Amino acid sequence: MSPSPDTGRGQAAIKVERASERLTFQGAARWTIIVFTTVAIGVAVNQLFKLRIGDYSMLEGMYLYVLAGLFLSLTFITFRARGPASAVVPWYDWVLSAATLVVAGFFVVTAGQSLDSGWEYAPPNIAVWMSIAFYVLILEGTRRAGGLVLFGIVLVFSVYPTFAERVPDPLSGFTQPFTDVVPYFMISSEASFGIPMRAFGNLVIGFILFGAVLQFTGGGKFFNNLALSLVGGYRGGAAKVSIFASGFMGSMSGSVISNVLTTGSVSIPAMKKTGFASRYAAATEACASTGGVLMPPIMGATAFVIASWLGRPYVEIMLAAAIPSLLYFFCLFVQIDAYSARRGLTGLAAQNRPRVVQTLREGWLYIAVFALLIYLMVAYRWETTAPFYAVVLLLIVNQFRRRDRVSLSGFFDIVAAVGRTLSELVAVLLGIGMIVGAFQATGLTGPLANELVHMAGSSVPMLLVMGALTSFIFGMGMTVTACYIFLAVVLAPALVQAGLNELAVHLFILYWGMVSFITPPVALGAFAAASMAGANAFRTGIEAMKLGGVIYVVPFFFVLNPALIGQGAPLEILFVLICALVGIWLISASFQGYVSFVGPLHGGAFSMGMRCLLFVAGFVIAAPTDLGAGLGTATLTIVGLALALLPLSVAWRAGMQAQTEYSAVPSE
Repeated sequence: MSPSPDTGRGQAAIKVERASERLTFQGAARWTIIVFTTVAIGVAVNQLFKLRIGDYSMLEGMYLYVLAGLFLSLTFITFRARGPASAVVPWYDWVLSAATLVVAGFFVVTAGQSLDSGWEYAPPNIAVWMSIAFYVLILEGTRRAGGLVLFGIVLVFSVYPTFAERVPDPLSGFTQPFTDVVPYFMISSEASFGIPMRAFGNLVIGFILFGAVLQFTGGGKFFNNLALSLVGGYRGGAAKVSIFASGFMGSMSGSVISNVLTTGSVSIPAMKKTGFASRYAAATEACASTGGVLMPPIMGATAFVIASWLGRPYVEIMLAAAIPSLLYFFCLFVQIDAYSARRGLTGLAAQNRPRVVQTLREGWLYIAVFALLIYLMVAYRWETTAPFYAVVLLLIVNQFRRRDRVSLSGFFDIVAAVGRTLSELVAVLLGIGMIVGAFQATGLTGPLANELVHMAGSSVPMLLVMGALTSFIFGMGMTVTACYIFLAVVLAPALVQAGLNELAVHLFILYWGMVSFITPPVALGAFAAASMAGANAFRTGIEAMKLGGVIYVVPFFFVLNPALIGQGAPLEILFVLICALVGIWLISASFQGYVSFVGPLHGGAFSMGMRCLLFVAGFVIAAPTDLGAGLGTATLTIVGLALALLPLSVAWRAGMQAQTEYSAVPSE
């Protein structure tokens, strides 16, 4: 499929990612990636488990410098300065890689002296020049790994403290010389080596390793087969399998586009083969992959940054995200069921589906590993070390499984894949850390939050709408993690200051930062899936908006009533969850013109009126607040149910009539 004019920057980004997925590094480049990654993981294990190998323990800053030096140096090996993705590493990239090691090594060696002497505010000349060198290397690494848009944003904000006083309010701040700003970025714990890198060093690295090992040892295949065996036989089974399989894989990878390009190569042809329109198959895959990044227990890298930012155990973030994730995937499931029923689509034939018992017998290991992981995180609060225990268990037991046994070469492939993923992430985190540092250095965070509240007229709904639009816009040009960190600095304090729940606010930002993956004109996830399905990109984006429509409203629901993220009394949580599920069921029916488990709403003006009534009823029931009506949520729920009675009765009668007509047809 040729690039559509609607796709713009999106198609270029998708092509780059697709090409990078196929890269296979050989020779010196491959072994450099493997060795550096192995050393970095070894250092992380020593630090997180407090092993004190050689009776030596690193300072946290020293530990982060080691990780940054190793993985940023790999960024210059895995990403090219210009042109298409390539596994051939030019000589100047080797020079940049070596320079990164030298500069980072300087900060590793001087970490203790820097801490004792307060170099972040009064660095010696050598530290200033090394900081500038590190600054330039980080900018280039961010450009390669994060793209020009993110690079431009980081560049502007990194030099912003040098002219902050000349910027009009509300962005005016304290001005500092460039030679003071850059050492602050590189040495302080409030910038490049602040919360984002601490989250990486303490949490992300272990879970990225776990996700890669799980996929390479056959975990992805098992969960796909499990989904096939459980729901593949029902109407629209191929799409329902895509929901579970792509959602799970997205949770591990943390990348929407990578997930679309990997799982979509299987799920999209299967959906088309069983009768799904090309654009609908592509939209389903895009929505499922987007939802995977929002789905516990792993949720990509961003959830760990949230945990570090808020100073809360990761388990709390995981549990809080469970209900919104359930609502999102429930919306997808119900809409696919309605679409399949309306078009008379059947499930996969029995011979094309694995058996449940056989699948569980062959893959019980993966369920056991996940159970161990969750148990260690919930019962013992071992968020930092639990994934390493799970990885060791996976690798040991895997050697007794002939079918998926990982060879020595396969193990090196795992390490290389992890190294490439982590090098990309580190380059981005170091860059956006400078955005955080710029706001800290200029003292702008508090005044900007006050100004946003003032601009919204102290109206919480208006502030939320402004926040949603801001998150959506920045989500177009940044990775999920980069978008979240930027908005956590700029926007979150204003929302919290308005009286909203802090955890709900940070999840609100995360959700709205993800919206751009399925929303035109960018819609990278939808466009990537459309190119694989041979569908029109823009129409696929519109279909994805409809399928994943709940992602636009659920963040408003849980930020206005934190019971939807598990913050409240058990009965209150249960009540709002049931109401939300019922409401989403009705809203989904209004989108598809078919009420799952009830019947169709046939075409025509009357049907359109019934669909609109269903949408209003569903919204009223699902909304966890009184919407300013002063009636109370219980009363509004009753009103919503009353509004839904007429369209439900119409759908039920149509369904009964269709069933009667079907029964009257003589069998051959």
